[in-house]
Amino acid sequence: MSLRLGSTAPDFEAETTAGRIKFHDWIGDSWAILFSHPGDFTPVCTTELGEVARRAPDFAQRGVKVIGISANGLEEHHKWVQDINEYGGKFGPTDVQFPIIADEDRKISTLYDMLDEQDATNRDAKGLPFTIRTVFVIDPKKVIRLTLAYPASTGPLQLGDKHRITTPVNWKKGDDVIVHPSVTNDEAKTLFPEFTIHKPYLRTTPLKVD
Repeated sequence: MSLRLGSTAPDFEAETTAGRIKFHDWIGDSWAILFSHPGDFTPVCTTELGEVARRAPDFAQRGVKVIGISANGLEEHHKWVQDINEYGGKFGPTDVQFPIIADEDRKISTLYDMLDEQDATNRDAKGLPFTIRTVFVIDPKKVIRLTLAYPASTGPLQLGDKHRITTPVNWKKGDDVIVHPSVTNDEAKTLFPEFTIHKPYLRTTPLKVD
């Protein structure tokens, strides 16, 4: 099934960090944003979900509900939320209250065409593809009004290819960047001598960009 602007957002039932939901019932009379991230314990997503949590009052003021999804189970989600709140606290009060859907079997990701079929490295130990970064804005009539899709290594694409880095949420030129997960700590010592390890999967470094 191909989802386009104006399509009805497919309904589904799922387990989430906030309990079991039926998607259309959960949306109710609100607008909704459904967004995917490649997997739990990933660096850029940790910064992004923290920002979504900090923006909760802004979404609520506009009558918008937000819900995340990734190809992980509830146990991993709950552990990851602790990391998000801990690291995000560096930038202001961070308390993830919005639900995150558990989609280990990829049923919902397939329903919404969120799977990464291009990047052979973006797969789990079983060889199943992870989700790419996908955003759906859905109105109260359950109609898809906007979609976005972008690769797992979000950020300035040219900088990422050149320097083997990604960028955190709200990144601006001159801010620290994230060392790409494919770079080992030993490599990072040479490439980024000033890098800092915040979590085993989240390392930042200054980067001079011309």
